[in-house]
Amino acid sequence: MVSAAEALPGRSRPAFAVPATHEVLGTPLAGPWPAGTEVLYVAMGCFWGAERIFWRQPGVVSTAVGYLGGYTPHPTYEEVCTGLTGHTEAVQVAYDPTQTSAELLLKAFWENHDPTTPNRQGNDIGTQYRSGIYVTTPAQEQAARATKAAFQQVLTDHGHGTISTEIRPFADADGERGAGPFYYAEDYHQQYLHKNPNGYCNHGPNGLTCPVGLVRQDQLPAQLDVAPPTD
Repeated sequence: MVSAAEALPGRSRPAFAVPATHEVLGTPLAGPWPAGTEVLYVAMGCFWGAERIFWRQPGVVSTAVGYLGGYTPHPTYEEVCTGLTGHTEAVQVAYDPTQTSAELLLKAFWENHDPTTPNRQGNDIGTQYRSGIYVTTPAQEQAARATKAAFQQVLTDHGHGTISTEIRPFADADGERGAGPFYYAEDYHQQYLHKNPNGYCNHGPNGLTCPVGLVRQDQLPAQLDVAPPTD
């Protein structure tokens, strides 16, 4: 992983415009969304196929692809591909918590990529393809850790390796640097597989099932020291 000192300098403002509306769902790409909408960020390799998995999930209000977890402000796709920004390709998932849950969304996350290959998904190799979950609420934090433990047991039972997925707060918390902000990717990346139905995708069911019903609401922490998303 590149260090902050070695990372590309980036820029003070975006190098490109971002579309206002989701091509599939017809909702705002970057908000504002209805009151009560929550946001979860996930990374699971190339963001084209990953985004399609989530815009198809019940209860999802909007999705977008972009970059986070690194150092370079307002990067371009070409810069992220060098591995010199520290960012991973990520999906922003805005959802209605009365219609779905972080746990159900993470079930789709675990079941549709290989979380045991550090900095790699199939032939896509590099730190920009690492697996990650970046949380903004207490329920997401508990769901991430509970589903990770449960899916690790499933992997172990089937003779697979150890999960390498990083779990981090999206914003700074207790002296820990958060993964954000989220920098939206270029227009042509947004809902790429809707615009290019035969485009490249290396995501799909991995043949394993992640248990659900693991998170008890009465056991959630009173709060998670994570500020709400600001970007």
